[in-house]
Amino acid sequence: MITIPGKTPEMIANNLTPENPTHPGEVLREELEERGITQTKLAAQIGVAVSLLNELVNGKRDFTIEYSLLLEAALGIDADFWMNMQMAYNKNKAKRNSSFMSRLEQIRKIAAVL
Repeated sequence: MITIPGKTPEMIANNLTPENPTHPGEVLREELEERGITQTKLAAQIGVAVSLLNELVNGKRDFTIEYSLLLEAALGIDADFWMNMQMAYNKNKAKRNSSFMSRLEQIRKIAAVL
């Protein structure tokens, strides 16, 4: 976390957490719509069940490196793009979990003493 004298951590842009992080499935949905590709067609092309692809598109399943590589092969969008989006989504979700953030704060207090 970045600190600046005279500013509360919440006022610093780098410390902000988006209210609703974007799941990579939302981007995939927009990409398919833009290209006029159905989920059924893409699922067949990459060899996965339509239900699995639908779960990815609807944010009910995390993107794995395997799915990202399949999408890279089919759509030409780098696997790192999908993985970075998934990692950012997961991180933002964790930051919105107040009990987890309290746990992190306790760990930081203990570590500061060491």
